[in-house]
Amino acid sequence: MAATVFYLDDVPQPGGVAVLDGPEGRHAATVRRIRVGEPITLSDGRGVVAESEVVAAQKDRLELAVLDRRIAVPAAPPVTVVQALPKSDRSELAVELMTEAGADLIVPWQAARCIANWEGKAAKGVEKWRAAARAAARQSRRAYIPEVTQVRRTREVAELVRATVADGGVVAALHESGAGRFAALPFGTAARVVLIVGPEGGLDDAEVATFAEAGATAALLGPTVLRTSTAAAVALGALGALTSRW
Repeated sequence: MAATVFYLDDVPQPGGVAVLDGPEGRHAATVRRIRVGEPITLSDGRGVVAESEVVAAQKDRLELAVLDRRIAVPAAPPVTVVQALPKSDRSELAVELMTEAGADLIVPWQAARCIANWEGKAAKGVEKWRAAARAAARQSRRAYIPEVTQVRRTREVAELVRATVADGGVVAALHESGAGRFAALPFGTAARVVLIVGPEGGLDDAEVATFAEAGATAALLGPTVLRTSTAAAVALGALGALTSRW
């Protein structure tokens, strides 16, 4: 991909002209000061990628000639991160890091020991996470912007675990007292992967038992204790080496 990526809902076929306006156009024309003749990679965030060249530039709008267009192959196995809500000052950082590391689906989770509480403000929190995921996807030049779901409770996460295991997937609940080693789990043959990341206080015993009953494995990621905001990114990096994702 080129060094600059911007997102459009609909990317024209080669020979067509794309218009980049709104927040994306303002960022490209005003903040990045992109000018006529410069190359830009366009994506719809759902796998379509197109190389283009700027043919007209205004204050908050660019017109681009689309030169070619393709569909990017998604990483396999797909990875869902169930992220317990971090403290507010690290909340969006967690989303940024896991997006840059390759998360495909992000599930905010109101865990028992979360300091943060989205009661009455879940919609605002989800929108902030979606904006953070979009910005991080652009930064890391991703063809796929990870979806951020609505906030989930433990019962709903357990249902996700059951469905994943039934579909031939592997679920790892990252836990410092986990009996299994993260690297020993059968990620290489998994149809999909779910990573459950607890809050700063860790998973409580009831959550560990609930997820284990649903089919998850409590796993130790490594020799050090990580912050909840960085654990998913570290796990995704390990998965890149343990599977064909990289």
